[in-house]
Amino acid sequence: MNRWKPLIVLGAAQFLVVLDTSVMNVSISQLVADFHTTVTAIQAVITLYTLVMAAFLITGSKIGDLIGRRRAFGVGLVVYGVGSLLTAIAPTLWVLALGWSVIEGLGGALVLPALAALVGGNYAGRERAIAYGVIGGLAGAGIAVGPLLGGWVTTYLTWRLVFAGEVVVVLLILATIRWIGDVAATGPRRELDLVGAALSVIGLALVVLGVLQSSTWGWLRPRNSPVTIFGFSLTPFVIATGLVALGLLRTWLRHREAQGRDPLFRWSLFGIRPLRAALSTLLAQNLILLGVFFTIPLYLQVVLGFNAFETGLRLLPVSITMLLTSMSAPLLNRVAAPRQVVRIGFGVLVAATLWLVAAIGPQLDDVSFAVAMAVLGIGMGLLAAQLGNVAQSSVGEADRSEVGGLQYTSQNLGSSLGTALIGAILIGALASGAQAGLAANPQVSDAVKQQAGTAIEAGISFVPVDQVRATLAQAHIPPAEADALAATYADAQVQALKVALLAAAAVALFSLFLTRDLPTVRLAEKPKAGAAAAHPPRVTTAAAPRSQDRHAPSPPEMT
Repeated sequence: MNRWKPLIVLGAAQFLVVLDTSVMNVSISQLVADFHTTVTAIQAVITLYTLVMAAFLITGSKIGDLIGRRRAFGVGLVVYGVGSLLTAIAPTLWVLALGWSVIEGLGGALVLPALAALVGGNYAGRERAIAYGVIGGLAGAGIAVGPLLGGWVTTYLTWRLVFAGEVVVVLLILATIRWIGDVAATGPRRELDLVGAALSVIGLALVVLGVLQSSTWGWLRPRNSPVTIFGFSLTPFVIATGLVALGLLRTWLRHREAQGRDPLFRWSLFGIRPLRAALSTLLAQNLILLGVFFTIPLYLQVVLGFNAFETGLRLLPVSITMLLTSMSAPLLNRVAAPRQVVRIGFGVLVAATLWLVAAIGPQLDDVSFAVAMAVLGIGMGLLAAQLGNVAQSSVGEADRSEVGGLQYTSQNLGSSLGTALIGAILIGALASGAQAGLAANPQVSDAVKQQAGTAIEAGISFVPVDQVRATLAQAHIPPAEADALAATYADAQVQALKVALLAAAAVALFSLFLTRDLPTVRLAEKPKAGAAAAHPPRVTTAAAPRSQDRHAPSPPEMT
């Protein structure tokens, strides 16, 4: 039991950090009501949380190298606890965004890369595969159990208690942090690359901001774009600026390496093909998962009118199957190679999302929906059981923290893009469907069509149909035409949800092409004949200068 005490602490932290997003997703309707805001505003807050983590995770991993992994883990938990406390008492949406999205996000950016390095440093061989399977399973459980836990608390008490409870959990983790063996940083890492950190934050933030705002500004044709450039909306220019910043980051990192100075992270790590494949598939996995978990609660709460707890109950099959499947990592590693398992996982995700497309409608088929969600959990569990272990096993001990930062950056960037991109597709499809339905509806007069079309063009929100009826009544639309408009909007909602899920299925299908560089043989179990076998030294060339030697990628820990 003592051997697994570090995993208990690390697993609790992993569960805690990923719990928030799923709690927020299932509480969208209540948050909209409590803060007198819109679904789009809550979407922005959810996206900002994962974006802050994605933007600062690489910097967080470097700080862990500078001050020590366990210390960074502890400091991150303290910051996270402060953010949770502020979130629990937030009086306005802006305070909620500050406490949850920013402060908790910064805390998570310190916790997660240190966590990845600490798992890799405290376990080796088969135990490491088990540990990463457990961590992946708890991450999935946090995402999936969150709706049930958050739904019950939100419905019968208040969502604020979830965050107050997180403060208590943080204190318990800090009280047991000494159970974790520290992992000393290796290599002369004595400075923080501030220019690299700034470029990574700016680049990632602008890309996600552009995608997030596309539903408001328009992708190319301007709608509510604050400015227009050459007649186009601001969206493509914001995204392009972010990509330019990321291109400059690559050039800057190579420049730092050539000078023999310590970069934010070593770009040469991307030359390790299994690692590159693991990072890209991690991004895709989280894009799909968070996209679906943003879409489905909207369907259950806004379209069908379920409360948060009823929503959480209907998401429970994902929690069960994802946890059970991801915990099967040791067995899977004995019988199949990671590439086989991951490809099966993405195939299952395609099937599950298509099943969900067929299952949703004006009325819910509970049995079909529950089975589809269970299948979704199996697909996610297959991925969670493999990708973290592949990423960490692709490098030697010296690079674990750096790779941990890249690993969680990929995951949270995927989460940000999932909420932003799938959400933007959803709102765009809603606007298009409403416009098309309005134009084809003979029960609506031309004058009302023009009035409604202008309102849709100005910006449409995903709201309950009853709210649409109330708005139409306030606008003095004749009852018969108001009923026709409400019915058109309801149809457009269901079609928009289906389009969003089809987009997630398309991402899962495309992701099969990202798996080609994943290992085609089973992950090697480390020999038990000493630490040198468990953690191979970095391969160096005697003639190479020291400044170049420390920047070469560590050899993979795979057969």
